[in-house]
Amino acid sequence: MRELPGKLSADELAELFEGRTRFVERLAAEPDPLVRARTLVHELPPDEKREIVDAHPAIGQRAGLSARSAAEQGADADPVVLEELARLNADYEERHGFRFVVFVNRRPKGEILEVLRDRIDHPTEAELETALDELVAIAADRWVQA
Repeated sequence: MRELPGKLSADELAELFEGRTRFVERLAAEPDPLVRARTLVHELPPDEKREIVDAHPAIGQRAGLSARSAAEQGADADPVVLEELARLNADYEERHGFRFVVFVNRRPKGEILEVLRDRIDHPTEAELETALDELVAIAADRWVQA
């Protein structure tokens, strides 16, 4: 396992955060970007927060996943679970206006369903901040696991 880096390029950060967003560009100029990400992500204006959340793939999505996301989401493809994930993801996005993000951490999709069911009725502002924390946890784990 690797320690968190003192410096990363925008391209390296884009891999960790699923896209080259304005947030990633800012982080590339920061010392200790994955440490700084923990606070910077909450200081962003709302449109940038949504931009980085929506850059992440939906849980259970099959097409267009990065190799990292596909590996993290695992191969459990129970059609009933995938159908429920798709339905709840759509409900979540309709309610909150952004994608549901959770640090899967190699858990099965059925377990993630429970997290999604629990979080769907949370206040939108709280959910956005939770999604941002999850994104940073995912990026840090990706770095350490690589």
